[in-house]
Amino acid sequence: MSTEHTGTDDAGTDGASTEQQDAERPEAEAVEAVEPETIAEAQDAELEDEPDEDAEDEDRDEGDIAADYIEELLDIADVDGDLEIDEQNGRTYVSVTADGESNLSKLSSGPVVEALQQLTRLAVQAETGEFSRLILDVGGSRDARRRELEELVVRAVQRIEEGAATAALPPMSSYERKIVHDLAADRGYLSESEGEGRDRHTVLQAPAADEQQD
Repeated sequence: MSTEHTGTDDAGTDGASTEQQDAERPEAEAVEAVEPETIAEAQDAELEDEPDEDAEDEDRDEGDIAADYIEELLDIADVDGDLEIDEQNGRTYVSVTADGESNLSKLSSGPVVEALQQLTRLAVQAETGEFSRLILDVGGSRDARRRELEELVVRAVQRIEEGAATAALPPMSSYERKIVHDLAADRGYLSESEGEGRDRHTVLQAPAADEQQD
């Protein structure tokens, strides 16, 4: 009796289980059919919402990279200053200025500005992989340096007028040599760069006699 009863119960259970599985199968198949599309749509939505970090990095140009680096240096040195970025003839110019009372003068001396400029160029090059030619000005240091170059040119011209065939100026960067060339040309004198590497400098000379007559 117990064996027949158990067989009947198992058959009933198996039948009910089969019917339940058959009833659930369409829903499972429907879920399986919809789920990949749903996941793909959700992933696309998440990607649209997330910022494109690669695109943001591509938008960072030389000026932005330099400004971020200089701001960190100012914070480390506890110096107040405002940054201005400009681009002229393919070269980036970054100026650090301050209104009213400021301790910016701590970083505005020629040697310090030159060192900061080199460090900033290296920071830009490290991120972009390209050589940087940016010019840094701190508290008007660029204008002050131009005045110094003007004085050097005036002295060189005086030496030539006193009988010297040529007058050599101290070694300087390509940017400063360009300024010297312009200053010499404005005074009617010829100039050329000589030397290699850190020893490269500008030499002034009077124009030829026929050029003076013209």
